[in-house]
Formats: sequence, C-alpha cells, structure tokens
Amino acid sequence: MALEFTLSFEGASADNNLLDFYDAAAAFSAFQRTLALTAHLVINGEIITQAPSLKGAQILSYPVEQGSWKAVAVVAGTLLLSGGVASRDSVLGHIFTSTYDYVLNEALGFHVDFDKTLGEQLEEYRRQTDVVPKSLDEGKLQALIEKNENSLKDLHRPISQSRTAETANIGQSNNGRIVKKTGPTLDFDTYEYINVTRLSDSQIYRAGKVSSYNTNTFKGRIYIESEGRPIPFTIADSARNPRNISKIVRSLSSNAIDRFDAQAEIEFEALTFESKNGRLKSYLIINIK
Repeated sequence: MALEFTLSFEGASADNNLLDFYDAAAAFSAFQRTLALTAHLVINGEIITQAPSLKGAQILSYPVEQGSWKAVAVVAGTLLLSGGVASRDSVLGHIFTSTYDYVLNEALGFHVDFDKTLGEQLEEYRRQTDVVPKSLDEGKLQALIEKNENSLKDLHRPISQSRTAETANIGQSNNGRIVKKTGPTLDFDTYEYINVTRLSDSQIYRAGKVSSYNTNTFKGRIYIESEGRPIPFTIADSARNPRNISKIVRSLSSNAIDRFDAQAEIEFEALTFESKNGRLKSYLIINIK
C-alpha cells in the first residue's frame, strides 16, 4: 500500500473550491519540502536544507482533483520501497509517519513526549534491524524542526495571507481521503505560533533537568516541572564557557541514568522566547548557577 499524505484546506473560499493561486502554490510546495526533508533524515540520518537534495526517496503527486482544494503526495524511494511505493508495513515507513507527526506537532506548539513515543519506536526497530540510521535521535529531530519552520509558515499562506481558507489538515490518506490525521489542525493560531517569536526583556530563574543537548549547536531541551514538559533552550554566546557546558552535560548524563536523581537538576537564568499569544517557546540561557 502506498505511503500517501494529503494536505486539505477548508473554510472561506476553499469551501467553494477556490484558493488564492499564489498562496496555494506556496503551500503545496512547502508541503513537498516538509515531506522531503523528513524523508531524507529518516533514510540517511542527515539534515538537508533544500528538497532537491533528497536522496533515497522521491515525493510524487497525484493529479489535482476537480471540486476540492487538496494536494495528494506519495513518498516513494529505494529504501522505502515495497511494491514500488513506501509501505506503512515497512520499518522506515512506520518511522517516517511517526517522525512527520512528531515534527508537525512539536513545531506548531503541541508537545509530544519523545521518549514514550518515537524514541521507544526507534529503539524497538533498532533491536530488529540495522536499517534505522544510528544518528536519528531527538537532537536531529529538533534540527529538522528548525529547518522546516519557513515551510510550515508557507503551509499557512491561504489561511494567514489571502484568508481564502480557514483551516487545513494533513494526514495519511487513501485515494486522497485522510484516514489518519498527522499533526494538529492548521489555523491562524498555529500560524501565529510558528511565525512570531518575541524575546523577553527581563530574565527569569528556573530549575530543571536536561533531557537532550547538541554540542554542535548549543541547543537542547530541559524538563521544567511547572511546565510539565521539556522546553527547548539555547545557550547564549556569553554563557558558552566550559563551566556552564560541563553542568549541562552532567545534568544530561545524570538524568539519562536516573530520572529521579536530584543531582540532575540545574538552576539557570534565562530570557524567554514566546509566541505572539504569550506561549513559552524556548529559553535563551544566559547563566547557570
């Protein structure tokens, strides 16, 4: 069975089978890019920035249907092949669909517990086969989310710019009909979350346990009890010293060994990045105590 995904717009002019031409073209092109970047990471364990750089897979399109505003894409390729197209029953097919759902939810402000969802799935498949890239981890997924931000903004164009649609849904589909939703419903709120990021003027003090960290980008995630979820963070340039980085790494190591280890907790000062509606998106850590 084909690994098929559909992007469908509803509301406003879309209900009368009309969308602004430019915005529709931008949204469908962005849809292809998000699929291509995700497929490349799942297959090759690497992040690319341009869809044409995709290796090992191909994003194909069905003809546009009369009477609806949707784009139907099929993911096909060498490592995802099963009867000529990507199979939901294949290891990489399952990982691809889970990864795409994770990326869309996390990027648009809906937290997914990596360890209890995609993380467990990756570990299970790694015990069965060696086709899963070893470098595919939470850090790489955070980098993928960042690379997809502009595409996710463009996905909203018929909603955010011309207002020729009110909502959109992405999902696994069968003959163009969505049978399993992927990610959240796109609307003006998800657009404002991905589009606007404000840096606070005053610093805050928090304590938490580091759950992931990338030594190359100085980015990671830290679990904050009061938030009930891991919050992305970046270490500010001025705070990238051996002392602070050592504390980050020790917290990550202790937390990985024992989540209830009080020694894994660190106290830090940070500025906050927030969405337009005031929702916390990430921390800019300026000091670690």
